[in-house]
Amino acid sequence: MILMTFRKIQIFSLIGLFSLGILIQASCKKDKDEDIPYVYVNFTINPSSIEYNNLEIIGNYAYVTGGFRGIIIYHATQDDYKAYERTSPYNYPNDFECRVSVDNSGLIAVDSCSGSKYLLLDGSPFEGPATKSLKQYRTSFDGTLLHVYN
Repeated sequence: MILMTFRKIQIFSLIGLFSLGILIQASCKKDKDEDIPYVYVNFTINPSSIEYNNLEIIGNYAYVTGGFRGIIIYHATQDDYKAYERTSPYNYPNDFECRVSVDNSGLIAVDSCSGSKYLLLDGSPFEGPATKSLKQYRTSFDGTLLHVYN
């Protein structure tokens, strides 16, 4: 009788250890969407300058050097500009060639590898496999100069 109880304890212990091992292994899996590395961003542009004059019109955008792999600046409303990282939040870090670019409509950014689409009004994904929004940088517009920073 004691031997049978001891065997049951051994079996339950092994099952418990096996289950614990599976739980630990599952919790260590990396997410598909990893965070894009922090890169210091702090610059000012003049949307009225020759280089960026298309940003004066609501709904227009410009590509700017900076961030991890480039930045999209989007003129959302009268005094509101959005700035997004061009690195694909879906494909990073597995594919460094993937970037988001603004499509012909000027309202949507498209991931060149996964085909995921993001709204430029808020950076949220609305089509494709991506679940994370585009990484957004802060902006401040004083009526003349646009400050982009993090």
